[in-house]
Amino acid sequence: MNEAQARKRIDKLREELHFHNYRYYVLDDPVISDAEYDRLMRELENLEKEYPHLVTPDSPTQRVGAPPLDKFEEVRHAVPMLSLANAFEEEEVREFDGRVKRFLETTGDVEYCAEPKIDGVAVELVYEQGRFLIGSTRGDGQVGENVTQNLKTIKAIPLNLIPSKGKPLPARLDVRGEVYLPLKAFQELNARRERDGEPPFANPRNAAAGSLRQLDSSITAQRPLDIFCHGIGRYSGTELKTQWELLEALRSWGFKINPHRRRCRNVNEVFLFYRELDALREKLPYEIDGVVIKVNSFRLQEALGTVARSPRWALAFKFKPKEAITRVLDIVVNVGRTGALTPSAVLEPVRVGGVTVSSATLHNQDEIDRKDVRIGDTVVIQRAGDVIPEVVRVLVEKRTGKEKKFRLPDRCPVCGSEVDRPEGEAVARCTGIACPAKLKETIIHFASRDAMNIEGLGVKIIEQMVERGLIKDYADLYTLTLEQMLTLERMGPKLAENILTAIRNSKKTTLDRLIYALGILHVGEHIAKLLANEFSTVEELSQATLERLTSIKGIGEEIASSVVKFFQQEGNQKVIRKLKDYGVEYPPRPARPKAKDLKFQGKTFVFTGGLKTLSRSEAESKVESLGGKASSSVSKKTDFVVAGEDPGSKLDKAKALGVKVLTEDEFLELVG
Repeated sequence: MNEAQARKRIDKLREELHFHNYRYYVLDDPVISDAEYDRLMRELENLEKEYPHLVTPDSPTQRVGAPPLDKFEEVRHAVPMLSLANAFEEEEVREFDGRVKRFLETTGDVEYCAEPKIDGVAVELVYEQGRFLIGSTRGDGQVGENVTQNLKTIKAIPLNLIPSKGKPLPARLDVRGEVYLPLKAFQELNARRERDGEPPFANPRNAAAGSLRQLDSSITAQRPLDIFCHGIGRYSGTELKTQWELLEALRSWGFKINPHRRRCRNVNEVFLFYRELDALREKLPYEIDGVVIKVNSFRLQEALGTVARSPRWALAFKFKPKEAITRVLDIVVNVGRTGALTPSAVLEPVRVGGVTVSSATLHNQDEIDRKDVRIGDTVVIQRAGDVIPEVVRVLVEKRTGKEKKFRLPDRCPVCGSEVDRPEGEAVARCTGIACPAKLKETIIHFASRDAMNIEGLGVKIIEQMVERGLIKDYADLYTLTLEQMLTLERMGPKLAENILTAIRNSKKTTLDRLIYALGILHVGEHIAKLLANEFSTVEELSQATLERLTSIKGIGEEIASSVVKFFQQEGNQKVIRKLKDYGVEYPPRPARPKAKDLKFQGKTFVFTGGLKTLSRSEAESKVESLGGKASSSVSKKTDFVVAGEDPGSKLDKAKALGVKVLTEDEFLELVG
């Protein structure tokens, strides 16, 4: 295929992929299988890799992959994004209807367009000639933040508009919408954060806002954000007369519009819709907190105008909060897979939003202290949608004096090891590496590629080993026998022998890999290498003081304190002695390089594709031994990208940013 043919095929593939995105993410009505969609995407990716100069910002392949930002730029909205006035009672809505009529000098009914009020993050999407140009947050209504790269990761946002038979595509179109995180995705995200020892998000809106404000769009892409569009700012090249007509036009151009909307002939029909939606909201897969009421006619909207920072022609009719009053019977502590201690309130069972609730998360000690929650307190709890119930506030006036204050324990309630909570952090963690509550996760980390690199030892096999009591800590891996392995499900003699061979081979390692494998809090690969450069053995490291550790460049007090506390645990020392007894060894530390040998000082390298003569970790170690830094992502600060076989998008990004690209041979020559 020559370039002209490639260009034609690329255009065709993009058109098809945009259409199938629309069918899947907007209409929820796909017309091809996932496998066929993936095939089309791979074909486009391969053609764009072969002809990188034909890549355009609106290509489906460009939704993810932009280099991380240093900060968000400001964007000024052509038409201000106003906030809505709120109403909580029917009487307030009737007053709004009366004001509208008085201002318009009419006694007849006013037609309204009523839509669900999505509890998300307001954004604006700017299109020119049908192409997505820039996206921003609402900000203060006048100026927002440029989050274009993050918005591109949302598949329901069209990169190119679909021509409509009913309405011509506008030359310029500023679309307003609400980005949200579906409830199921919110629960999974919080569960993952708690497993990783991170504080959970308070609600789906906070999670959506946090996801949308990531400087690295690849993180946003991991969170399945969605959007409903509902309004416009500036537009030209088409004519629109009503809000209802606008919603239909937006849908025909490829935007996702909420299906639960209604054209109401008067305010009484608004109340009917409100009650129907309030009854339905428990079943919706996303959070709504009310109904948005808009005068349907754009002509009348213009006549009504705005007051202060809100339009006179719109109102948010909020639902009553799903709250209940109950009593805290106890506060218990759960230990997660990463050792994070999470307190929960045991409640007197109470019905909230159609569900019986008997426990509520308290997140961490700071949250308990801030709300002053005590055992025996009478509290208000809330449950929004399917979100985990939480304590909103304490009814202090109902205290009897018998309530008990709560403090997280100093020792892990599961294994008795010391609990560590670094200064400035909200999460407290168990420091025991053999703690049953986190044993599976500890062993998974120990066996991982960048740690002891035990090939074939997957998560399901480790789970069986732990559940059957074959291993009580990761040192026990080196005592496993063939007979024990064969008792595991789906385990044949050949697979068992291969895994045992991989375990035996892992005994010969390097000091930095072993330090990383131990699973010390805050000690990642980079810190493990710094420690291995300073200490000859694990035993020497275990005796290091806080002062000695903080004297090492790149190691602060938080990391140093974590290392000291880890080695203070007798249980941890016992496991480390077992590793040595079972034959885990590493070569002596090489002589320190002289300053003149640090030829890569201040230089950053990124590797992409497969290398023929050495592994990725060996190549990165060579860079670091010569004073350089190995990074996983390409940015303007990258000095060299080393491209092996079948390089990925990092190579394209390097070329686009003008970063010097080296072949493997050129890299080896540079290393010397």
